[in-house]
Amino acid sequence: MALMVGALAVVGGMATSETSGQLARLSIKPVAKPKPRIQPPPPTPPPPTTNALYTEATFIPSNFDMNSELTPAWGSGIIPPSASPDVVGAFRFACNAGQLLRDDPIAFPGQPGGSHLHQFFGNAAANASSTYSSLRQSGASTCMSPLNRSAYWMPAMLDGKGSAVRPDFVTIYYKRRPISDPKCSLASGDPAAEGNCIPLPNGLRFIFGYNMLNPADTPTGAAYFNCDGATATQGHYPTITAAMAFCPTKQNPDGSFNKLGAVINAPSCWDGKNLDSADHRSHVAYPGYGWWGYLKCPATHPFVIPTFTMGVWYTVDQNLGTWHLSSDEMMPGVTPGTTFHADWFGAWDNNVEAMWIDNCTNMANK
Repeated sequence: MALMVGALAVVGGMATSETSGQLARLSIKPVAKPKPRIQPPPPTPPPPTTNALYTEATFIPSNFDMNSELTPAWGSGIIPPSASPDVVGAFRFACNAGQLLRDDPIAFPGQPGGSHLHQFFGNAAANASSTYSSLRQSGASTCMSPLNRSAYWMPAMLDGKGSAVRPDFVTIYYKRRPISDPKCSLASGDPAAEGNCIPLPNGLRFIFGYNMLNPADTPTGAAYFNCDGATATQGHYPTITAAMAFCPTKQNPDGSFNKLGAVINAPSCWDGKNLDSADHRSHVAYPGYGWWGYLKCPATHPFVIPTFTMGVWYTVDQNLGTWHLSSDEMMPGVTPGTTFHADWFGAWDNNVEAMWIDNCTNMANK
């Protein structure tokens, strides 16, 4: 399987199977449920910076031959055609499920077992002690190549019978306006500029979706559940329970099974100063239309970073009626799926990130 980044493609890692009807399981030993923690530990202070315009960690190069992970896209190195009239450039890839851990290196750094059970994707070495430095210097990737050592994670899906339901595959879809778009610069003269577009800052991390530390907050990320398959009805369903009615668990006439998807959108606005914050959310934000009538980032978060949509897909079975997220157990009485949220800790190889930004994101209007 190849991961296309303009004229080059990333190879290696683990292949996904989007058509598999088998439901992967991993039994987990019963343990006492962790108690919700009201106040997280303070965030790690920002590391040294190498950028005069905004805060970011000093880039740590890949400790392997980057060229060994690259191959010409489509065998010829052809550049993808323009996505015009779509104004947003996109870069997509697939991942396998990774480790299951009761760790959260953002909310509870250095505290193994301190969180509810998480399903990780991306960096296979990510754990409670992960930092930008450790992610950049170690770990294979379930996202096809260690050129992307970023870590992605969400609450594990549980079947109500003591087992975690493993996803069949994960899709990640990065997008942002091209740098040449006037709406990508507050200095362009375009009165409807969204903000100042930049790459993903080294060392940035955040949490989005349902706020476990402050449940009264409005969830971010426009998260939803979907159902796909021969007898499924697709939609944006707010909970697992709502989606279940449109996701028959019986084997389809063609022998396949339907899939339940958990989909969430990462923030695209950043304050330019903090790689983390006390609540792991305040340093990033989402654009809005407001009273002005066009999409823009808040004045407090003027930098536009590539956002991504993450879709996590599971083959349904007869136990779907008892499925819920591990984080739901920390909020007794909530409808299954209510507490859906996700974490991201960036650790891209900068050279490869530049490839997909230049040849995918920035090609939208060429």
